[in-house]
Amino acid sequence: MLLLHPLLDFTDCSIDSHGGSIDLSDNYWYEGLCPQSGELLRLPRTRMSEDLARGLMEYLAADDSYDREGKMYGILLVEMPWGEQRILKAFSGLLNGCSVVEGWVPPIPGRSRVALDEARTLTELEAMKQELITLHQLPQRQEYKALLDEFECQLQVLSERHRNCKQQRDRKRQLLCQSLAPEILEISLEQLNQASRLEGIERKQLKRQRDEILQPLKLLIEAADVQMRGLKQRRKELSRELQTQMHAAYTLVNFLGKSRSIQQLMPTNSIPTGTGDCCAPKLLHCAAVHNLKPLAMAEFWWGPPSGDKMQGEFYGACGDRCQPLMGFLLSGLSQNQSVSNLDESFTGGLEAHPTNHDTSCGTGILPVAQILESHPTNHDTSCGTGILPVAEMLPIIYEDRWLIAVNKPSGLLSVPGRYLENQDSVLSRLRNLLPDGLDLTAVHRLDLETSGILLLARDKEISSQLKQQFEKRQVQKVYEAVLSGTVNVDAGTIELSLWGDPENRPYQQVHSEYGKPSVTRFQVMTREGNCDRIEFLPLTGRTHQLRVHAADVRGLGIPILGDRLYGCRATANRLHLHARELSFEHPQLGEWLHLQVETPF
Repeated sequence: MLLLHPLLDFTDCSIDSHGGSIDLSDNYWYEGLCPQSGELLRLPRTRMSEDLARGLMEYLAADDSYDREGKMYGILLVEMPWGEQRILKAFSGLLNGCSVVEGWVPPIPGRSRVALDEARTLTELEAMKQELITLHQLPQRQEYKALLDEFECQLQVLSERHRNCKQQRDRKRQLLCQSLAPEILEISLEQLNQASRLEGIERKQLKRQRDEILQPLKLLIEAADVQMRGLKQRRKELSRELQTQMHAAYTLVNFLGKSRSIQQLMPTNSIPTGTGDCCAPKLLHCAAVHNLKPLAMAEFWWGPPSGDKMQGEFYGACGDRCQPLMGFLLSGLSQNQSVSNLDESFTGGLEAHPTNHDTSCGTGILPVAQILESHPTNHDTSCGTGILPVAEMLPIIYEDRWLIAVNKPSGLLSVPGRYLENQDSVLSRLRNLLPDGLDLTAVHRLDLETSGILLLARDKEISSQLKQQFEKRQVQKVYEAVLSGTVNVDAGTIELSLWGDPENRPYQQVHSEYGKPSVTRFQVMTREGNCDRIEFLPLTGRTHQLRVHAADVRGLGIPILGDRLYGCRATANRLHLHARELSFEHPQLGEWLHLQVETPF
């Protein structure tokens, strides 16, 4: 089977595949910590690899069969043992129902060992899916809704008529009390009271009629819902069992010649579906098995859009499936490999990017110390990059059928940004991780560098209800921060009008004319040397409100530690601002829900 393709299959450019020039100017890095050494290992997505990937796009565009389903595709530029450069190409999951396709990197070994179990389970899952669709489309659901709406309309009309009658009776009582003798008055008032009682009886009769007609339908629908919940739970269990089997069977190989199952590499009960079937692991595994040196890699989406994925756009390693495997897969790539095949274009690319990398490394794999210097926003300098396993990155602190709350780490967006490099976020990760993830919406947001409780809704109705609570200031929020200095008061309230200059986003400033009111209560928790630990209670939710209220001279006049945007000059490994507590009324349960997490600094 042909796996290695010449570069000219993907580009019209004249490239000498025996030591010619390569543009290794990096646009993105695949990276992970080596399990043995703790080194941060990196492989670039270069401009050249993107050009080669666009060549693959042209190939896909010429065949309509590739447009049927959206998926990730990828190429890996490799160097043969004798110096020749070739290309590996891969697709994620199945391609038109097939896992093995001529000319494409094969799946990671192990899938065939569970093929029979997989086929049986997939058949059973599909049958359950069809049954769920049937139960969801039960005709009685529409009938129930139509009848309920009709009765509600009748009750509304009846209520309006009774309201008018009551007003008339009230006016008549006043007139009777003024004009009639006591004996006659008593009889007249009793007649009015009797009319009121008859109206009450009429309303009760209509409700009784409603319940008698709707109750059988309601019982049928409730039974169907119970059946649906059971089917959904069984589907989850079956899918989880199959994935566990597959992850135990899938065996990855790295450039040290070491092999590990996915289950060994991700020892958790919640390994995401599809782990091991993505392009990047397939490409790197294949290169390691065949003793090929990776030079650069690029992955892109092709086919109908899905979520935030758009055709022809480049994406990095997915945070939940691929990122936890990167450290192992890249292990064994030498830090001092020859770069005799890399000419002046590599150096030129480095000069164009101030965060120079060591040119003694022919693969773009760098020592930890260099990465720390190039990325000052890392969470923890002891770990190299601040890249954490998914379980640590997104700990779920509360979850039910209506909403989910996570403890967002610093350095991760709440929702995807506008540009490709800003697609990784809490929302996009959960959408990929959870079975119902596509329905998730973020109820509010935290700044990129702010950590703490982030609330998400599982449907639009719940999202709307929760957002209304935020808008009406019914949600209680408590933040904890460390200031880069000390203040001369112990507690107080800050009221400033904040405005975001459209020419200088995302920076916010105090502006009495254009600004929106913002209010924050604060109190000093502890005084820690030259820094104060502060508890903030924002009564409004403006962009960068706490950061501006801390830094502006009309507020506390002391920036939050690590807030370089608003003037902090002290050395810090992150913004010391944490959303510690969140309290609100549960939109379905009607109970007051209080969430709290520990402050990580």
